[in-house]
Amino acid sequence: MKNNDFLKFFSFSSLLIFSLLIISIIMAIISNITAETLFSAILSKEIHFAIKLSVLTASIATIFGGILGIPTAYALARYEFKGKFLIDSLVELPIILPPLITGFALLVFFGSTEFGRFISENIIDVLFTPKGIVVAQFFVATPFIVRTSKSVFESIDEKYELIAQSLGSKRHESFINVILPMAKNGIFTGLILAWARSIGEFGATVMLAGATKMKTETLPIAVFLNISLGNFEKALAVSFIFLVVAITILSILKMIFNNGEKNDRF
Repeated sequence: MKNNDFLKFFSFSSLLIFSLLIISIIMAIISNITAETLFSAILSKEIHFAIKLSVLTASIATIFGGILGIPTAYALARYEFKGKFLIDSLVELPIILPPLITGFALLVFFGSTEFGRFISENIIDVLFTPKGIVVAQFFVATPFIVRTSKSVFESIDEKYELIAQSLGSKRHESFINVILPMAKNGIFTGLILAWARSIGEFGATVMLAGATKMKTETLPIAVFLNISLGNFEKALAVSFIFLVVAITILSILKMIFNNGEKNDRF
């Protein structure tokens, strides 16, 4: 077998195995749901609320993550400063921290520290409110935007900025008009990852915002509440609805992304 054939066989085999694993998990969920339970969950006001809250909070968290994460990534990619290595590692900390610990740390910060209490009492009340869901999702998802954006900024030669500046652009203008368009594919990938991470967030959310029905009930929390009450079949139905919602929105985002890439080529 030629090297190229072996690589093709190995890569497609890996793809097939991983795809089958995911399909098996989805089928395990579907095979344990009756049509009656699924339709009941689809028509439930509680699940409508959970879908809206999940999509809304994940989208808001991703927008704020982009506003803070993209400039942060640029700073890490372009500038040298003391302690850069430490700060770079610190920014990635929410990726490796278990979400439960992240949520507990946020709860302690906003509930027990002077600064955290000041924010919670005077600026934004995050403890056991829907706003807390956004904060928890923002905290765990933003590092994905920083990481992917930083990589793409580093891959762009700084000379493009210098050329734009030599032609009269200010530094921020060269960033907006030259670097951002060149980096948009990588940034968009980071935003998609952040949104996907946000909508599936549970551990940090439940610690900071709580798990209150029809108040802080996102889809993952709806699954948790139904399992806690012993409604296993409804929990599986909600899990299936969550998969459908997440896959549909991710597919739409990827289609937009791919169409944008094709248009750039022509």
